[in-house]
Amino acid sequence: MIQQLSVFMENRAGTLSAVLDVLKQAGIQLHALSIADTADYGICRMICDTPEKARQALLEHGVPAALSDVCAVELANTPGALADMVSLFTKAGLSIAYLYTFLLKDKPIMVFRTDDAAKAKGILESGGLCCFKW
Repeated sequence: MIQQLSVFMENRAGTLSAVLDVLKQAGIQLHALSIADTADYGICRMICDTPEKARQALLEHGVPAALSDVCAVELANTPGALADMVSLFTKAGLSIAYLYTFLLKDKPIMVFRTDDAAKAKGILESGGLCCFKW
């Protein structure tokens, strides 16, 4: 498990820049970022080096931010590795709410959220995979 920072932002020009400036001023190193949007707002999900420090910096600037535990797994950098991982969850009847990826030293890291993190961890381990940790 790793911690993910979620930031709720208005969907308008300059909002992302303001959030990133706060993190820059706080000395936060971002590793991954994903934005899901609707017409009025977006949810920016981030993996960073110091999630609690990042959350506090954003809150001090009036930016709503929350931390949550998500699963992350390092996969082989080969075709079909993600399909094989997702298949493990499908066979076990566990759905993935969302998923995004980033590279760390040329290794793909899949970040995802399910309704049952403990079950997800067990599924990964039974499939020969393990949760990524910093």
